[in-house]
Amino acid sequence: MADGVEVRGNRVRVYFRYEGELCREPIPGTATKAVIANAERLVGIINYEIATGTFSYARHFPNSPRLVGNTLGHFLDLWLDIKRNEMAPSGFRTYKSKLENHIRPRWGSHQADMIDHLDLQAWVQKELLPKLHNKTVREILNILRQVYVIYRTRNRSAHDPTEGLTVRLPDPDEADPFTRSEIRDILQGPSERQQELNLAQFMIWAGPRVSEAISLAWEDVDLKNGTVKFRRSQVRGHYKVTKTRRSTREVQLLRPALEALLAQRRFTEQARPVEIEVTDRDNKTKKRQAVRFVFHCTSTGAAHSSSDMLLKGFWKPHLHAVGVRYRGPNNCRHTYASQLLSTGAVPVDWIAEQMGHTSTAMIWRHYGKWINRDGADMIGILERALEL
Repeated sequence: MADGVEVRGNRVRVYFRYEGELCREPIPGTATKAVIANAERLVGIINYEIATGTFSYARHFPNSPRLVGNTLGHFLDLWLDIKRNEMAPSGFRTYKSKLENHIRPRWGSHQADMIDHLDLQAWVQKELLPKLHNKTVREILNILRQVYVIYRTRNRSAHDPTEGLTVRLPDPDEADPFTRSEIRDILQGPSERQQELNLAQFMIWAGPRVSEAISLAWEDVDLKNGTVKFRRSQVRGHYKVTKTRRSTREVQLLRPALEALLAQRRFTEQARPVEIEVTDRDNKTKKRQAVRFVFHCTSTGAAHSSSDMLLKGFWKPHLHAVGVRYRGPNNCRHTYASQLLSTGAVPVDWIAEQMGHTSTAMIWRHYGKWINRDGADMIGILERALEL
């Protein structure tokens, strides 16, 4: 009997070494000469395919228990286990939702090496793009690509069916900051929520991300020197260090931002500290901090538990009430940048540092179009400089 074939009782099995493991698979039928001969031919084909990198376990043994470890679902689980320790909880939840809602239902039970590029292309064009934004589809494909990177570390000769799949994105929206007249309407419009007005004034004239502003504590504020230090952010109730190391920064405050903090003192400066857990940049290390948050929600009397609380509880209804065209609260950050840049009085590097950007390229990319009606009379400045 040829190597790779064995008879146990009245049954025939083939055995071969694949990916460093000795594999045994039964052959249908009883141990007749014909079945044994068929097994010998099969094991020869299998060894040839393994040597040439074309072997597919699922093609030869579609009912093998070993295939459970070769399904895409198995590698989706491996990817989730890796990302759970690498990502912040909010980001992990977002990616897991895309995986569980779109990838696993369609492909989880398929053998990873049997998923074809054309099948994925059809899935993208017929199922995903008609109902999802291009950005979301691109993120779903990016998850699949990462899963296949894991798969190919175990199956080095396997192909990646996501290779060549592209989804184009529309041009990004231009920054749409508030004008000076809109700023006045927002800050001077009638409202019983003075703490939220203080927060809005601070965000417009200090330029933090919303997640940084609602995480600001009095322990981060130096009223004497007119500075604050942004050292943490908050997303969906989870506190973490700022987005990048550059984002952990000390900001020099313009007078309106400082005035907003001074106005806020009577509400929260004497509040009792609360203990929070802050996740470090490795998404594993957690440190406990006792802090007094600067800005509280008027209706709850406690710190904002999410940016959605600010958005739905105050921002949307307030802009509607004062007649300002709606833009999200993150537009306060755009407004800060555009107001500073339109003056021409400070270098771009300084603004990038104040905003926690990693480079000035971010400033040029996002704020290439200034609010001209709020800006300086550049022609007048040039004419005077040139003595025209």
